[in-house]
Amino acid sequence: MQSAKKTSVTGEAKTAFALLMEDHQRVRQLFSEFKKLKDSSRAVQNDNQKAELVAQICQELLIHAQLEEEIFYPAVRAAIDDQDLMDEAAVEHAGAKALIGQLLEMTPGQDLYDAKVTVLSESIEHHVKEEEGSMFPQAKKAAGLDATLGDQLLQRKQELLAELELPKAKPPVRATTKKSPDTQAAAH
Repeated sequence: MQSAKKTSVTGEAKTAFALLMEDHQRVRQLFSEFKKLKDSSRAVQNDNQKAELVAQICQELLIHAQLEEEIFYPAVRAAIDDQDLMDEAAVEHAGAKALIGQLLEMTPGQDLYDAKVTVLSESIEHHVKEEEGSMFPQAKKAAGLDATLGDQLLQRKQELLAELELPKAKPPVRATTKKSPDTQAAAH
C-alpha cells in the first residue's frame, strides 16, 4: 500500500509549514492574476475569467482556513505562548470567510465586487505575513509540536478536495439581445 505523503524532490515528507506556505504562494498568484484582469482595459470581456479566478481563490482559501482551524491552529495554540496571536488569526479567518461568502453571491459586474476582492487580497496578505513572520517561527521553536502535522494536513486537504462541493461564484450576468414587447412595438 502506498503512502499518501507528499514528498519533495529530495524524497522527504513536506512539513506543515511548507504545505501552508505553498498554499499562501498559490493564492498570492491567483490574486495577482485577478489584479491584472481588473486593470485590463477589456474589463467586460474578462468577467468570466474574473468569476473563475474568484471561485478558485475562494475554494483555496476556504480549504486552507479549514485545515488551519481543524489541525494546525490547535496544535500551535497548545505549543506556543502567544494566545493573542492565535486569537487574531481566528478573527482574521472569520473576516475573510465573511468576504468570501459575499463574493460567492456576487457577479463581477456588480458594485464593490472588485473592491471586495482587493480587500480580501490585502487582508490575506496581512494574515500571511503574521503567520510566516511570527506564528511559524514560534511554532518551529516550540517543543512538542507534532512531527506528523504535515501528513495530517495533506491527508485532510485531499479529503476536503474530494468531498467538498464548495459554492461556485455566480457567472456574470450578460445583457440579452431580446427586445421587450414595448421596444418591439415601437420598432414597428
